[in-house]
Amino acid sequence: MDETFPDLGTLTDVELKDVIRQLTEEETEISYKRRILHGKIDILRAELVNRLRKQHDGGEISITGDDVQKLTDILAHRQPNGAE
Repeated sequence: MDETFPDLGTLTDVELKDVIRQLTEEETEISYKRRILHGKIDILRAELVNRLRKQHDGGEISITGDDVQKLTDILAHRQPNGAE
């Protein structure tokens, strides 16, 4: 299907059903990929929490000002240390 939305008035019933089927299949694929990504993110977050917990239990400083700056850069889509 084309990237633009079709002119619905020009579609036959069969064509309309085909567009619905195509979009439903695409949504199913995207939804599956999203669930896989969320699962990976959850695993990574759990690992980070475990590492931070071990550092904290060992008396280490878990989060520093540098960590906050790195996170800010990531969220702002900037390269670390201003190198964009």
